[in-house]
Amino acid sequence: MSSSIGKILTLTTFGESHGVALGGVLDGFPSGIEIDEDFIRSEMQRRRPGSTKLGTQRNEDDEVRILSGVFEGVSTGTAIGFIIENRTQRTADYSAIKDLYRPGHADYTYKAKYGIRDYRGGGRSSGRETSCRVAGGALAKLFLRREGIRIDAGVIAAGGIRIKNVIWAPPFPAPLYAPESPERDEMIRAIEEARAEGESIGGIIECRISGVMPGLGDPVFDKLDATLAHAVMSIGSVKGIEFGSGFESTLRKGSENNDQMRKGNGRPLFLSNNAGGILGGISNGEDIIFRVAIKPTPSVSKEQLTVTESGENTTLSVHGRHDPSILPRAVPVVEAMAALTIADHLLVERAYGRR
Repeated sequence: MSSSIGKILTLTTFGESHGVALGGVLDGFPSGIEIDEDFIRSEMQRRRPGSTKLGTQRNEDDEVRILSGVFEGVSTGTAIGFIIENRTQRTADYSAIKDLYRPGHADYTYKAKYGIRDYRGGGRSSGRETSCRVAGGALAKLFLRREGIRIDAGVIAAGGIRIKNVIWAPPFPAPLYAPESPERDEMIRAIEEARAEGESIGGIIECRISGVMPGLGDPVFDKLDATLAHAVMSIGSVKGIEFGSGFESTLRKGSENNDQMRKGNGRPLFLSNNAGGILGGISNGEDIIFRVAIKPTPSVSKEQLTVTESGENTTLSVHGRHDPSILPRAVPVVEAMAALTIADHLLVERAYGRR
């Protein structure tokens, strides 16, 4: 099982949903970066269980304990190790269904691959695993902040309701972390109604990265959009991604979708951003914009058809502390994976002496 991502800035994570702790090692992190633990705590607060009324009722403080790589509040250039303790896990919630495959979960595929699975909340396949991503991403953001690069994400659609006119003015407020709009309250109501019905809903998160210089990314296998897609698609709840005009570009002619240019101050001035800030896998200096599809949380209390590990037909209702929508808590996870990817690309450029 691979638990690492990145070429120079490498995050390796470990731990299960109901284990003693989760944690990670961030290797290749530059020295001399001030480590703002209050900022890391604020990032973790956005993702942690119990942080929003629209999420799970499991309540974890998700305090990040840094074990190495930081001295007197500054990164030393050595590997940064950290752990996040599990304090309120309730394994008994899963004892009644430990021999059943939950629809929409990785129960069956984990058993098929490894011959064993952790039924306690899905173990390694649980969304709890993303706490380590947010911790690593917070550190990457501290590095990118010094480089003038900012990453923000927000919910733009939920349960079939989509913001018609997105006003991008982050940071976006809890509980949904969505841009201000008439549709925001409708989306919140849709999530609350799903919870009342024992159901769940999915939606779309948009992410924008500003301050990236032209020339980041490689033109073939390590395209900037390809590596961003890899990182973001590795989040368990993500089922799709598009950059810039994305699938809408299929409805346009080439002249309509091309970002035409005029003379600018030192580099071309793009008159639109249908490319989403990336051309040929390389950043063009415009904001990098992508959107991700988040599936409905698979744990629902409505009765569903399934089979037992021994192959018998049965039914299943999943009870416990589950999110009626993972959207709000997925926002900082999307940002974190984007931050780790951009930071890694920047360090690769420097390794080759190009920055």
